[in-house]
Amino acid sequence: MLAQRLVSDLGSVAVWLPMDGFHLAQAELVRAGLADRKGAPETFDRDGFAATLQRLASYTSSDSPTIYAPAFDRSIEDSVAAAIAVPASVSLVIVEGNYLLNWAEIAELLHEVWFLDPGRQARIPALIQRHVEFGKSLEAAREWVMRSDEPNAEFVDGQRSAADLIITEWPS
Repeated sequence: MLAQRLVSDLGSVAVWLPMDGFHLAQAELVRAGLADRKGAPETFDRDGFAATLQRLASYTSSDSPTIYAPAFDRSIEDSVAAAIAVPASVSLVIVEGNYLLNWAEIAELLHEVWFLDPGRQARIPALIQRHVEFGKSLEAAREWVMRSDEPNAEFVDGQRSAADLIITEWPS
């Protein structure tokens, strides 16, 4: 939410590019036996994400008027191709995602990385609430968060020291 707020405050000079758009399609997760781990590192198109960031890093307005990237739509629990437009006029792309520091080929493409850490006591209830808002029962949401989201968060936390800035509090 902080990334979205920054982009909103900055206006047309910035675009929000969440890593979530690079989730593997739900059908592919089911086929690969990964649907119960959605959100774990292996459930993303890591190479596609890196290629998009590389393309943005070397982008000039003469290449194309707009670069498109996928977005994740929680209402259908799937990615939507070409849903995010990054026009040549944009001077700042705010990339958001859990594994930005865990994947060297991604980290090297970023100018600065901020690590947002609300703390476990705030993170768990917020994640449960988000899952409930998108259709899971309270019990199913709790189970998912503790089985999948929390192990992912602990994995991500291992790279926090590599961040340029660690933020533990921000305005809502």
